[in-house]
Amino acid sequence: MTSTVEIRRDPVDCSGKDPAMLLRMFRKMLEAREFEEQLYYLFLTTAMPGTMHQAVGQEAVAVGVVSALNADDTITSTHRGHAHCVAKDVPLKEMMAEMFAKREGSCRGMGGSMHLTDFSKGMLGAFAIVGSGIPIATGAALSARVRGSGQVAVSFFGDGAVNEGVFHEALNMAALWKLPAIYIIENNQYALSMTVEESSAVPNLASRACAYGMPNRRVDGNDVVAVYDATREAVERARAGDGPTLIEALTYRIRGHARFEAAGYRPEKEVEAWKAADPIERLAAGMIAAGAATAVELNRVRAEAETVIEDAIEYAQSCSDVEAEDYLTYITAEN
Repeated sequence: MTSTVEIRRDPVDCSGKDPAMLLRMFRKMLEAREFEEQLYYLFLTTAMPGTMHQAVGQEAVAVGVVSALNADDTITSTHRGHAHCVAKDVPLKEMMAEMFAKREGSCRGMGGSMHLTDFSKGMLGAFAIVGSGIPIATGAALSARVRGSGQVAVSFFGDGAVNEGVFHEALNMAALWKLPAIYIIENNQYALSMTVEESSAVPNLASRACAYGMPNRRVDGNDVVAVYDATREAVERARAGDGPTLIEALTYRIRGHARFEAAGYRPEKEVEAWKAADPIERLAAGMIAAGAATAVELNRVRAEAETVIEDAIEYAQSCSDVEAEDYLTYITAEN
C-alpha cells in the first residue's frame, strides 16, 4: 500500500529567519546525514559491533525540533536516534567511538547505536523498545514542573509507537497535569514494513491528541523551518504552564528499517519521489532564494561536515577497546 501523504519538493521558506540559525541547522543536518552514511560504509567494510538504524531523509525533524529548545531542555530518542544526538550537540567523536564499542564512547562502549545517551547535553537516552522513551520524557517534564526549572522535555518516537499503550497513558497524564512536554511523531510512513494506513484506523496521527484535550499540529517534516516554527510555538506554550503539545512530522526514511534491509515492500516510485524531496536540499534552495547564503558558502559547510565526520572516525579507531570486565564498573548493588 502506497502512502497518500503529499510529498512537497518546494524550497523551504526562509524569509525572515536568522541566517546564522539557518546555517547552523544546515550544518547539523549535514553532520547527521554524513555520520550515518559513513556508518553505512563502515558496516560494509569494517568489523563493526552491533547494528544500526538509519534516519537518512528525516534530519529536518531532529534539527528543527532541537533548534527551538534551550541547551538544558531534555529529549528522549529511539533506536533511530543519531540525528537527535547530533542536533543536541552530543560530541561527534564520542558518538562515533560508541559505534566502535570504545571506552571513550558516549556510553563507554556499553550502549551502541540504539542506546546513545549524554545527560550533560540533555540527551536522556535512545531506547530500543518502541515507545519506551515517551514515559521517560513525561517523567522529565514532571521533574521540571516540580523543580520549577522552566525546562521542557521532548519525546521523539515513530508512527508505530502511537499504537503502544504507553503513548496513551503518558499523553493522558501530561495533559491532566499540564506538564511541559512535547511529543514528536516522526511519521516516516512505515513501522518496520507496515504502512500507517495498514496499522492505524485514523492515519492522521496528530488527531489522537484530541482524546486528551491536547493541541496538535501536523507539519511537513522535510521542511526544517516548518518543524522549528511548530516546535517553538509548543515550547512557548509549555514554558507558560499551558501544558503539552503533540506534533506529527511527515517525513520518510530513505533506507530500510535496519542496516542492509532491502525494504522491497516499498514501491520504487515512492522512494524516488521522497528522495526528490530531500530536506537538506530543500533548505539549501530556500537559503539561496532568500539570500541567507550563497552556493559557495553552503558547499564549504558540506566539505566541513565531511571533514568533521572523518575526524570522528579517525578518533574512534584510535580509542581503547572495551574489555569483558568493564561492565563491572557501571553496575552497582546494595545489600
